[in-house]
Amino acid sequence: MSDKPRLVGVNHIVLEVGDIEHAMAFWHNIFEFDVRGAGDGFVFLDLGDQFIGLVEGKSQPADAHRHFGLVVDDRSRVMALAAKAGAQIMDSDFMDFRDPWGNRIQVVEYRDLQFSKTPEVLRGMGLDLDKTEAAQEELRKKGIG
Repeated sequence: MSDKPRLVGVNHIVLEVGDIEHAMAFWHNIFEFDVRGAGDGFVFLDLGDQFIGLVEGKSQPADAHRHFGLVVDDRSRVMALAAKAGAQIMDSDFMDFRDPWGNRIQVVEYRDLQFSKTPEVLRGMGLDLDKTEAAQEELRKKGIG
């Protein structure tokens, strides 16, 4: 047993954007979500037990390799919606795009990976999602499936 704190998850991430209204329009053109909270120059996009913060004040250059994996229930239309919303579609082996402020987002589908929400969180989000056999096997190998 280590005497160091154990990493257990990600509560939230914060992305810098140039304009909150523009950012909200961009995100709404691609994804369905609820707003958890908002204020002067910021908004929180609800992900059940997690959230994404959008904050005005972009100060760094566009992301090259830095990104985060955003989990969705169905990613079949994401890239078409992202392109229509003005995203820069990345040339990669994955579903990556940059928002208008250079934040790189990689989209993954819930059923395909070991990331899991509790049944209570899924129910609260109005979702009934399953896992592929490969994802279930990953979870079983870790003793958590």
